[in-house]
Amino acid sequence: MDDTGTGLLPVWRANLVLLTRGVGAATRLARMMTFSESYLKLMLSGQRDFSEEFVRGVESVTGLPAGWMDLPRDADDVPDGARAAIDNETPRARFRGTAHPVRKTSVLRAPEPIFGQQPVAAKRDDSPAELESHRRAAGMRKFRDLAVQDVRKLERYLSLPPVDAPTLRARIEDVIAAAEPDDRVRADLAGRLEQIDKHRELLLRHVSKLHALLARLGGE
Repeated sequence: MDDTGTGLLPVWRANLVLLTRGVGAATRLARMMTFSESYLKLMLSGQRDFSEEFVRGVESVTGLPAGWMDLPRDADDVPDGARAAIDNETPRARFRGTAHPVRKTSVLRAPEPIFGQQPVAAKRDDSPAELESHRRAAGMRKFRDLAVQDVRKLERYLSLPPVDAPTLRARIEDVIAAAEPDDRVRADLAGRLEQIDKHRELLLRHVSKLHALLARLGGE
């Protein structure tokens, strides 16, 4: 099970939508959280889950009281200070965490003995074959954990590109305004921008799926 807050995730998402209802609010909050606008919109639309770490970060960055996101809210519940922080893009803190849900390690308990039966004594020594099996499993988990770390690094890089889409688009629009290209070149430039953004989001979804598949391999 993913540590996504289970029952709290819909409440968190609804409150996040509430905070970003204003025109341009999603873009401003994304920059305040050092996330790309497209990544935040995936969370708002329900295409991406997010962690409690991210929720607490939203509270800190916008100046919301701790735990404010955990209860259903309406527009009148948003504090003026938090609304002003988003409107003016003035973060109250700096978020350095991640939005990706952390996978919990499952805990398996031995079955309880049936009433009236004596529990079976645990084996004291493993056979050589069992020891080798344990050694191989431990080695596999080590390789898996290293791979998961690299995938997480790639996901963070894709989530926080060096230049976000709005900034890149604004720069290119400045070039278009100065160069005054013909309609064909102008359309080509706009199409390239759209394809870059689309393929980055697609790549991000593939990386996220890769992380989920790796994390399930050899689970304890």
